[in-house]
Amino acid sequence: MAALMLQGCGSDVGKSVLVAGLCRLFTNRGLTVRPFKPQNMSNNAAVTADGGEIGRAQALQAIACRTPPTVDMNPVLLKPQSDSGAQLIVRGRMEGTWQAAAYQDRKGSLLPVVVENFRHLEAQADLVIVEGAGSPAETNLRANDIANMGFAHAADVPVVLIGDIDRGHVIASLVGAYEVLDAADRGRIQGFLINKFRGDPALFDEGRAEIVRRTGWADLGMAPWLAAAARLPAEDAVVLERAADGPAARVTIAVPMLSRIANFDDFDPLRAEPEVDLRFVPPGQPLPVCDLVILPGTKATLADLAFLRAQGWDIDLMGHVRRGGRVLGICGGFQMLGHRIADPDGIEGSPGEAPGLGLLNVETVLTGDKVLKPVRGQLLGGAFEGYEMHVGRTTGPALARPFLSSGGAVSPDGRIAGCYVHGLFAKTRARAAFLAQFSASTHAGDHTDVVDAALDEIAERLTQCSNVEALLRIARLRSRDVEAG
Repeated sequence: MAALMLQGCGSDVGKSVLVAGLCRLFTNRGLTVRPFKPQNMSNNAAVTADGGEIGRAQALQAIACRTPPTVDMNPVLLKPQSDSGAQLIVRGRMEGTWQAAAYQDRKGSLLPVVVENFRHLEAQADLVIVEGAGSPAETNLRANDIANMGFAHAADVPVVLIGDIDRGHVIASLVGAYEVLDAADRGRIQGFLINKFRGDPALFDEGRAEIVRRTGWADLGMAPWLAAAARLPAEDAVVLERAADGPAARVTIAVPMLSRIANFDDFDPLRAEPEVDLRFVPPGQPLPVCDLVILPGTKATLADLAFLRAQGWDIDLMGHVRRGGRVLGICGGFQMLGHRIADPDGIEGSPGEAPGLGLLNVETVLTGDKVLKPVRGQLLGGAFEGYEMHVGRTTGPALARPFLSSGGAVSPDGRIAGCYVHGLFAKTRARAAFLAQFSASTHAGDHTDVVDAALDEIAERLTQCSNVEALLRIARLRSRDVEAG
């Protein structure tokens, strides 16, 4: 069996996209490939074919391998609910909320689970491509590590280190990692890749040679800035800060950036439409005059309801409604639209409750059992395929007027609606039916086709700029091979 682990000199250096690209590259070459990430931290998650949840990036990487996502691909997922606490998902199932310090003490006990899931994938595939988390050079986190070198040693997987040249100081990042790693971790790394280069690659030839001279690691190539990555679902909410433009827009949609915003890739299909001006509104800014406000999903509904009010967005929202504007709530945003949200058992933090926005005649009680299921149905006559992923049960008279064929609620005048379904706009027919309310048309196809084309484009670019044969040779290495060499 062959396996290769991509670790990075930091977060957001492009590991997820490179793993997805390599998964598609080797799948297109006829190999059976599987993605794997031992531990992920993200509020952007996906429901798997086997009824669990994993990080959105691993679901995308499964698409790149042309295989359904499974919980084996991301056995440990942390979903932040506060600055120091996160919901812990193990093998696709919620196992409570943990504070950061307590989790650091516990995570080592999860290493056997992580390795077992990796072995499941290894038995199915010709090649497993593994994504690390953060950086192995964060030596303060090395004890009990399951995300980077701790896993790589336990599973005997060779490592390629990724440096992000777009940030600058990439020589210092890679050489610095070499200097701070101990001999065993340093020896696990077989080469490096430079990512996100803009311009003439020859201008960095001397820099690459300097990294080789100082580390002894193989130079495996330099990936350009991959424009197609913008068409892939993102895992980090920082991408939402990019300005949107809509010169041909017929409908303006505002999405407030809640502090724990989740599953924001719901809006990627809308962002791709030329007649849609979709604006993510950052904290500190008022909601703009628009046709529609969408309250997105969140990992901490009560906390983000308080955050929404602290920003004054509740006042903006009521003004929007008085002017005849429409509102859609998705998942946590749906819960906020009701009269009351209660968390008696402290599922998402401290026990408590709060009045909702009062725009739909429903109320929600958060419960410990989590709903994870695929959903199909009709949105205003257009077929959709999505999924539900939430804690809480919503009840009330408004549910008698469902927004979707599968549920949700809509106000008597039809201007306020909510549902639990993520992925609502990915299918062209559903998106077209929804936009028709605003006299706007759809110009993009099914979003799955957009993503698939982007993966093929990235795979082709990686074929041109990286040493693919060397990557395969490294993937077939095991400790005995390294020692013999």
